[in-house]
Amino acid sequence: MFARAVGTAHPLEGSGQHGCKQALQRPSQVKAKDGAVAVHGPDEVDVDMTPEAAEETAERLTDEAVKARGQRRLMRFRHRPE
Repeated sequence: MFARAVGTAHPLEGSGQHGCKQALQRPSQVKAKDGAVAVHGPDEVDVDMTPEAAEETAERLTDEAVKARGQRRLMRFRHRPE
């Protein structure tokens, strides 16, 4: 399986860490196709993964989404820990 991700991102105020330039608000479309998992999303994301890679990616996405929600909540406070 080959992964392909092409697109452009525009910087936002307060760009995230790890070079993240744009936080996309639309979720990706995901389908099982011929024994692989096809992910099609905004900004021309088009990736095919093995089921194992898709499961690991799903776990990582969930973990990081929980962290990001916490970070967003902490942004409301003036005294953020460093």
